[in-house]
Amino acid sequence: MPTPAQRLADVVTMPARTAGSTALSVAEGTARHAFDWTANNVDDWGRDNRFVDRVWTISRLRWNVAIGGIEHVPKRAGALIVVNARRFALAPLFAALSIGAAVDRPVRFVGRPDVAPLGPMMQRLGGLLPIEDELEGALRAGQVIVLGADHEWTNRRAGLIDHHLVGAAVAARARLLPAATTSVPMRRNARVEIGPPIRPTQKRRGPLAELELADLLLERIDDVLDELGGTLTGTPLDWLPLGGIGGL
Repeated sequence: MPTPAQRLADVVTMPARTAGSTALSVAEGTARHAFDWTANNVDDWGRDNRFVDRVWTISRLRWNVAIGGIEHVPKRAGALIVVNARRFALAPLFAALSIGAAVDRPVRFVGRPDVAPLGPMMQRLGGLLPIEDELEGALRAGQVIVLGADHEWTNRRAGLIDHHLVGAAVAARARLLPAATTSVPMRRNARVEIGPPIRPTQKRRGPLAELELADLLLERIDDVLDELGGTLTGTPLDWLPLGGIGGL
């Protein structure tokens, strides 16, 4: 049976023991949540589905994306979706996240860097290196991939499209889809409008065929952008004449 001195010692040290137990419980809970957040569930190309789901949830605080033309995305086969990209808008990323959520299948994007720490993080989001062999291999495996055109300052027109990467889609016999993306810097609303598949007008192979397809994709993306009504930048540049600064 404890002596009076031992009982007094228990009373004095109880707050410290309680605080220590609480701190340990908090630390264990934090570690458990951190493990859940970073738990690996990666596929052959390094995409972590659970990580993507969490980033998609967070991204909806920044973007409220409306999707159109989802019926053009194949349910199982591979497809290359080529989008225009406004500078600093992360269009390929929000397009891949929103399309993936809409069609309920993994959607990757081209353009991750091959340096740490950004490269591995973008790979977990579904990023692929801008290399023909990697793109062709993923398309042959039935993956849907978003490729961004060269960045422009506004949403009015698409930039140039890498015809070598278009050639990878041709080699993989994957569907080619033009898509227009629109967003403004200070607003949440964004849109991705996917057009019907591109079909070559001539049955030709080689670099010329790739260039023709890249030009045709560029033309179709611009057509979709025009159909969306001449998208804006969300800045005073919209009020300037097209031949001036606003036409950059």
